[in-house]
Amino acid sequence: MRTLLFFLFFLPLATQAAVEAFEVGPNNTDQLPEGKEADGIIGDFILRNDHITAVISGNQPLRRANMGTFYGNGGITPGCLYDLTLNDRQNDQLTIFAPSGQRGDVSHVRIIQAGGPKADAVAQIEVVVDAARNKGLFKRHTYQLDSLSRGLLITTTYRNESDEVRKGSVDDYWKPSGKRGTFHSVRWIDAVDPDDRGSYASGWVKGPRRAGLAAGPGTLSLKPGESITFARFIAVSHSPAAAVSEVLVYADPKTALINGQLNDPKKRPVNTATIEITKGNAKLPCYPFGQGKFALYLPEGDYGIRISDRGRSPVERNVSLKASAATVLSETLSATSGVAFAITGDDGKDTPCKIQFIGTGTTKTPNLGPQNRAHGCVDQWHSETGKFNVALDPGTYRLVITRGIEHNHLVREVTVKTGAFAPVTGQLKRAINTRGWVSTDFHNHSTPSGDNQCGTDDRIINLAAEHIEFAPTTEHNRLYDWAPHIKKLGLSEHLSTIVGLELTGGGAGSHHNAFPLPTPNPYAQDGGAPVFQNDPRLNAIAQQNLGGWNSDRWVHINHPNMTEKFWDRNLDGKADGGFAGYDQYIDAIESQNFRGNNILATAPWTLYRRGTSESVREVREFIWLQMLNQGYRTRAIAVADAHSVYGNGVGGWRTYIPSSTDEPGKIDAKEIIRNAKKGQLMLTTGPFLEVTANGALPGSDITATDGKVKLKVKVQCADWVKIDRVQVLVNGRQDPNLNLTVAKQPKMFSNTPIVLEAELEVNLKKDAHLIVVAMGENHDLKKGYGTSTNASLKPCAYINPIWVDTDGNGFQPNKDTLDWPLPLGRQDPAKIRALLKAKGN
Repeated sequence: MRTLLFFLFFLPLATQAAVEAFEVGPNNTDQLPEGKEADGIIGDFILRNDHITAVISGNQPLRRANMGTFYGNGGITPGCLYDLTLNDRQNDQLTIFAPSGQRGDVSHVRIIQAGGPKADAVAQIEVVVDAARNKGLFKRHTYQLDSLSRGLLITTTYRNESDEVRKGSVDDYWKPSGKRGTFHSVRWIDAVDPDDRGSYASGWVKGPRRAGLAAGPGTLSLKPGESITFARFIAVSHSPAAAVSEVLVYADPKTALINGQLNDPKKRPVNTATIEITKGNAKLPCYPFGQGKFALYLPEGDYGIRISDRGRSPVERNVSLKASAATVLSETLSATSGVAFAITGDDGKDTPCKIQFIGTGTTKTPNLGPQNRAHGCVDQWHSETGKFNVALDPGTYRLVITRGIEHNHLVREVTVKTGAFAPVTGQLKRAINTRGWVSTDFHNHSTPSGDNQCGTDDRIINLAAEHIEFAPTTEHNRLYDWAPHIKKLGLSEHLSTIVGLELTGGGAGSHHNAFPLPTPNPYAQDGGAPVFQNDPRLNAIAQQNLGGWNSDRWVHINHPNMTEKFWDRNLDGKADGGFAGYDQYIDAIESQNFRGNNILATAPWTLYRRGTSESVREVREFIWLQMLNQGYRTRAIAVADAHSVYGNGVGGWRTYIPSSTDEPGKIDAKEIIRNAKKGQLMLTTGPFLEVTANGALPGSDITATDGKVKLKVKVQCADWVKIDRVQVLVNGRQDPNLNLTVAKQPKMFSNTPIVLEAELEVNLKKDAHLIVVAMGENHDLKKGYGTSTNASLKPCAYINPIWVDTDGNGFQPNKDTLDWPLPLGRQDPAKIRALLKAKGN
């Protein structure tokens, strides 16, 4: 049913409201806005009326919204718009709006008008960069809020006080990184996850309200003594279309109104639909703001409207809008179709899980949403519970249901009928006995890190769905705590965390993770994190001593450049010992970070293409084996380093560590760290590998004066993980006598869950470190990860070394470099190609 009405309509002004500007101090931090990207701290400034709240960053040392605002030196951004949200939503999705790309030091940020209770009151904050500190170019930005607007008027003035012509772009920089476009000369950006319902629009304006839109200033060119002033209006709302409407109404009240109402056949409001407005090639998404209602203000003209909602039939309409007139659009959408899940764990209780959706027959595989959210990421859905519904268009689908590498998978073929939800039930059975060990991941991120905009709740759900049991909070350059998110999601019995940090920067200073760390201060810059240094040793020391030295603190280096850190500090191709003593300041390296299965590689280098040129990349695992032979006792760990949910998500690589409890909610972080420091670490993409040497766990030092070592090896796999080889490395070399394969010893391998269980006798003549590797050389993980990146990994697991002393004089490294020189920088691709060929690689 649809009604379309026209009547003359003079746009009413918003209800009169107070407006104010004030500085944030220790006693009013509760006035700061909230939201996914909220970044306000003490010393910032707030602009607020009855509709919106904005935060302008104060002139404070090292002030920045997050690590990813601007990278590198001079990346600070005092005097920029950090937060902007509707008051009734408290849903900030803005990382930064930097007028004319504002960055670097400023002379001052101050209130020049504090506002007031009257309707004509305004509040203004001024940001000035004096010419003396900016090579003769004076800059001034003012942020103005009146009592009526759902946006800010930002006015910029440049004045050339130098003796030279000054040129350059004066366009604005803004983030989030969601879908964006331009409609009627107004630029808009949606939230990264449209379901967050937080969008922004900005238009160049001639200044005051109703003065009209203006052309953008483009490129600045000022002669000595010249100045220029220009303004833009930035608005916030629940959808891009609503935000664009705010800009258009500010600039020109002679717009037309569309009032809309969406209901289902039972007259219940529909809030999940997208109303796409089209004008020529331009498209503008709109979402209901509640109760199925939406309202837009647009210039008069003809528009196309398409209303879509996954699981419902789309509706298309054409409307002609007239200035100062309103169009009322009421639509009854079809009933929703989809799938209703009820998935339980081995104990029959509700469980987190992941679903892959695969269209079959003529049905297309659905796109459920952006890759950085849990509830609908490309063709997958990660859930904190086993009971949930997913809307799907009618059709036939194959559903693959998993919960990490310890559980068998489920496959369901389902037909979704129009207007109905097909029930899907199942029990995810835990196939692998990991008693006494817990699944950990020491390196992951969400939006506070700044280099990604994966919601923190989405990261937590991703971790739980992939069955990670202990995951320290390791956001880039910000002390943070995931514990409140875990509790809010009801996942405390499935996942535990502690406060940590990834201290990140460029160059040799590298990236380091550390935990546990002091409680974050959410109202201090970076939550109270230390400042990055260019020497990796200083960063490790700073993290080890933050809040006081702690013997139970863990520090490791992330995705390290092994050559630089240990052999060639300036990467000039000449051995200089790297950063001397650095290994003493870290507890481990990430031998596995998201990608790669190279523990059985036989060379320290591999070739890859960067654009049209060939480049050399080090093989971190091989160089780690070389290091062990030189006497380093550097532990290895495996991490996901996830920045998204689909694609660069959790679950591929992880590390198992002994624990006295198998209940994630009762994990003792100190015990985990102590066992990790003992080297009791098993790295895996899927196989669960248990190894003892004469009864000793990985990381142990044992004495075998007769040279005989009895290795007990057990490999378990869920039904979607396959291995075909077990190899023992003796001092980093692949002993052909300790190489078990399905092809040559088929009777030693069985079906899941216990794939192999054997006792191997190793006879040593000299001291040796032993590493056992389980590998699926002819397999992948596609069944568990589908189209996501982790699917290309091979099933692989290996332990940290067991150190065997054969003469009773303590372990002595053999100094073997495994037939390759220790790595140095400036490797020539042509020479490496020739060497690899000569060595049969």
